[in-house]
Amino acid sequence: MNTCVQTLVSPSALPAVTSDSPARRLPGDLAIWFFILAELLAFGAFFIVYAFARANNVELFNEQQMALDRNAGAINTILLLTSSYLVVRAVQAAEAGQGRRAATWIAGGFACGAGFVVVKLFEYAAKFEAGVSLSSSTFHMFYLVLTFFHFMHVILGLVILAALWNNARRGRYGPDNMNGIETGAAYWHMVDLVWLILFPLVYVMR
Repeated sequence: MNTCVQTLVSPSALPAVTSDSPARRLPGDLAIWFFILAELLAFGAFFIVYAFARANNVELFNEQQMALDRNAGAINTILLLTSSYLVVRAVQAAEAGQGRRAATWIAGGFACGAGFVVVKLFEYAAKFEAGVSLSSSTFHMFYLVLTFFHFMHVILGLVILAALWNNARRGRYGPDNMNGIETGAAYWHMVDLVWLILFPLVYVMR
């Protein structure tokens, strides 16, 4: 057994780390990770306040939650997940030196993101027509604030994807220049992640 342990901990048994070993790095610009952390903290604070309000108004929240369009929420979940996948493929294509293919993947991701916006606008229109507003109830206030805050992040994400598409189309990304596309992709994945928490929290969970 001692021999076995010595073998496990022996430096000679570990993979040699040489100057040629690929260094692990954070994808994208460091600043975007500070920004993402700040945004996640903001959303996290909103979610905690929502949970406390819900605990004090369970019947109201359950009743009005049932009136939300969960089909629209599910479609938007699929659209954002698909969009994130397409952006991942774009990053992979850029890393492989296939700039124009990366542009095509980004265009697909943008189209799915735009689909999210269209579905959301129809959902908002239906709710406003039904008399939902910030002052109609505590649940509606949280529903509108949380989803609209996320909605604005999607809009910003679409602007970023449009810029990434333009740069990729011009061949500005490649194995030696991944910072821009990785930074934009990190932001878009944050938008996707927040929705994956927001959708079940506001539309589904009771």
